[in-house]
Amino acid sequence: MFLKILTVAGLASFEIYAAIPAGFAFGLSPWLILLASMTGGLAGVFIAAFLGDRIRRLFKSKKKPKEEDAKTGLIYRIWNKYGIIGLGFLGTMSVGAPVSLAVGIGFKAPLQKLITWCCIGVITRCLVFTLIGYYGLKLF
Repeated sequence: MFLKILTVAGLASFEIYAAIPAGFAFGLSPWLILLASMTGGLAGVFIAAFLGDRIRRLFKSKKKPKEEDAKTGLIYRIWNKYGIIGLGFLGTMSVGAPVSLAVGIGFKAPLQKLITWCCIGVITRCLVFTLIGYYGLKLF
């Protein structure tokens, strides 16, 4: 039982889309799946934030980016339109917290605000997808 919970939490640190169905496949209760996926997802946010900042500093010391190239892409336009909330919350809901954090760190977003919105996104995502999985299985 403990290994199943740990597996769900470990999967959630990378991708919640895989963790919640795995929890249901293991036969865990929805409350355990929710708690394990939230724990793993939040741990993944902090691990990605810690490692992402170190990786950015490593690349920053080796190569200086060109400013005009960084301001013309699609991601930069999305960043300008939605800001930290869009990147942290909506990005976490769609592609996951590690990707959202990596993009935010690349855009030099304030790390504390980005982590806050990614955590809110992880909690919301876990709640929504656990409820979808629970009530979806009730239909069968």
